[in-house]
Amino acid sequence: MPELPEMETYKALLGSKIGGLNISAIEIGREKSINVPVDKFTMQVSNQAVKTITRRAKYLVFQLQNGKCLLLHLMLGGWMFFGKEEDKPNRTIQVKLSFGEQHLFFIGLRLGYLHLLSPEEVEEEFKKLGPEVLNPDFTLDAFHQLMHKRRGAIKTTLINQEVLAGIGNGYSDEILWHAEIRPDQKINELDDQQLSRLYHSIQFILKRGIQQGGYMENPLYIGDDKTGGYQFYVYDREGQGCSRCNSSIIKSEISSRKTFFCPNCQQ
Repeated sequence: MPELPEMETYKALLGSKIGGLNISAIEIGREKSINVPVDKFTMQVSNQAVKTITRRAKYLVFQLQNGKCLLLHLMLGGWMFFGKEEDKPNRTIQVKLSFGEQHLFFIGLRLGYLHLLSPEEVEEEFKKLGPEVLNPDFTLDAFHQLMHKRRGAIKTTLINQEVLAGIGNGYSDEILWHAEIRPDQKINELDDQQLSRLYHSIQFILKRGIQQGGYMENPLYIGDDKTGGYQFYVYDREGQGCSRCNSSIIKSEISSRKTFFCPNCQQ
């Protein structure tokens, strides 16, 4: 599932591709991927310029000229491709937004969606989300105060979107490896030094993820050399050597989520 660095990468790249352009045509291949009837969606989105693209947690918001918003959540398996019709991937397209001869294809939206909402409705969707962890206002002190109220396994806490916004299964393992903390350790058992280390690891890993273009396998467009440059330290590397101590990385399950960690480094 795309997480904060992947959506931030999409935001930056799409901003340079479609920012300010008019949506010239729309095709809906799967009506369940949108939230209103096709004719209403088409009427309110067609011929609208994409004013800005913003990110909140794992969402993107396409703000349209008429004040409406398109709220995107890719969920599990969703991705996008931008290009000409002849260049599109050989995959089922759920939604297509056209910008003249170039198109933005939404692919793999079996669970994901592109909803047409007002700004107020978008804010309502975001109401339960936790703080943006890369926001300058989210300080070390703020993190300590937030974590001191929590219980349960640290991995489960990191991926809870109502606690911290944008971290998912993959980067939570990366963060905990970097902080040298076991994913099944109870958060109320962490001392202040461990919590401080965890905060700095969140900052380091997510910023590194953004700098390297996240881990999405598929490029956004032909010639895209940014998307997918992130190389995992531990996630999905079961049986491989830890880059810090060379012990074998193991896989376990925490709250029904596959979890990867180094049993030697992470205590």
